[in-house]
Amino acid sequence: MNNTETTLQPLIDSDTKIAIIGGGVAGSTIALRFAELGIDTTLIEKGPSLVNGPPFCHLHAGGNLYREISEQQCFTLLKQSIDTIKVYPHSINFRPTIIALPKTDKGEVVDFLPRLKKLSEYYAQLVSQDLSNKVLGDPAQYFLTFDRSDLDRLRKKEQPTIANSNEDWLVAFAQQVDLDKLKYPVLLVQEYGWSAFRLAAIATLAIEKLPRCQIKLNSQVIKVTQLVDDEKWRLTYSVDQINDSIDEDFDYIINACGFKSGEIDDMLQAKRQRMVEFKAAYVAHWPECKGLWPEVVFHGERGTPNGMAQLTPYQNGYFQLHGMTQDITLFEKGLVTSGEQSAQPILAERFIKKIDQQWPSTIVNDRTLGSIGHLARYIKNFSQARVAAKPMFGAQQIPGDDASLRAADVSFHGKHYARTEIVKASSALAAADEILQNLQNVGLVNKTLLGKHLHEHYFPVTLKCTDAEVTNLAVTLAKQRQYPEELAKNFI
Repeated sequence: MNNTETTLQPLIDSDTKIAIIGGGVAGSTIALRFAELGIDTTLIEKGPSLVNGPPFCHLHAGGNLYREISEQQCFTLLKQSIDTIKVYPHSINFRPTIIALPKTDKGEVVDFLPRLKKLSEYYAQLVSQDLSNKVLGDPAQYFLTFDRSDLDRLRKKEQPTIANSNEDWLVAFAQQVDLDKLKYPVLLVQEYGWSAFRLAAIATLAIEKLPRCQIKLNSQVIKVTQLVDDEKWRLTYSVDQINDSIDEDFDYIINACGFKSGEIDDMLQAKRQRMVEFKAAYVAHWPECKGLWPEVVFHGERGTPNGMAQLTPYQNGYFQLHGMTQDITLFEKGLVTSGEQSAQPILAERFIKKIDQQWPSTIVNDRTLGSIGHLARYIKNFSQARVAAKPMFGAQQIPGDDASLRAADVSFHGKHYARTEIVKASSALAAADEILQNLQNVGLVNKTLLGKHLHEHYFPVTLKCTDAEVTNLAVTLAKQRQYPEELAKNFI
């Protein structure tokens, strides 16, 4: 009998059942966290596969893409990112991020340094507490600065084929970027890439091996009823290709529906204020690309023509692009708020059509070419890139009324209902932990039997997924979703 099997039985009462509605990053992560511990979990997802929501490409290990958020949010994102790497190592693209400030930007590079120093100290503290936290390299090199003279020196080097040092990641950047357009120093930060396709593959592979997790794909909850006598819930859900709906009773339900979380809240008459923002990233192919590219962020003022430009590299010259302008990643009237009558913010029909159906080809071309042009302002030769696929898109929920919020996880309504309200994908584990604590508080999980695993992450089955099987399934998922397979492969 393996270690997983010995853990499955005693953690909770055998008749305790948990339902998770939504199989995105949050729902899948919570399902893994619970089922690995032996908690009877049912994951209900309306789509044909897991982790198929708004795009993410970046592990926010310190929140350095967001100058406007608080230091506490940055510390939270750093800790959550470390935990995420430890649980999902085969989904991480281990390459750093360059943060560059154009001369057109109102800020100064020196403004970043106090927070970066505090983040380095916090990372060092986490490593000193537990050596397994050392997943972002040497804390002393969490961030590095490079002056113009450093880049002038590096641009004369032969392009490396593999990175043996942090400097190797700056050679292609130094050779291809218009260095006269930047303020100095340029920053190199250990914020890594994160593959949504590889995470989807890990979640699928692990859940299939966990006997205490039942997964219901192509299934949509149409009604939630509270059974007053025993505080249970009855979920009524439809399944594709089955004429009749299915009723099933659960002790606790978790709303992990992302931007449609308000629809479940409305079924329960649970009021909640939230926002929803529609965003898109674009996929380009630059066959002439040479050298090793890290992720590159050119900061700018959000919503203006000089909004942030973000270049995320994959294999063979494929890139994912963001441009924080109204013509690229952002959309006019793409941010909406819930009202008095409903907890569900209402996106305009044109956004729903993009999510549920497809994008008009002219918009795909215009916005992708716009994103290429946005990056080509700094990387002249990037103008050679071409449209490679449909956009990666979706709607992101933001709880409350602060549109700049980036670190969030869970809220509760009553005793047996939780909502995941993550803004960044790396907050999913923290959401799972908080709900597990709540399950203990309401008496559905035995504290004594759960022991240290209430706070320590226990993922033996998930961590047994091999790189080869993750790659194979990730490539299959990318093809099924009509994206280049390079987006699903290890970057290095």
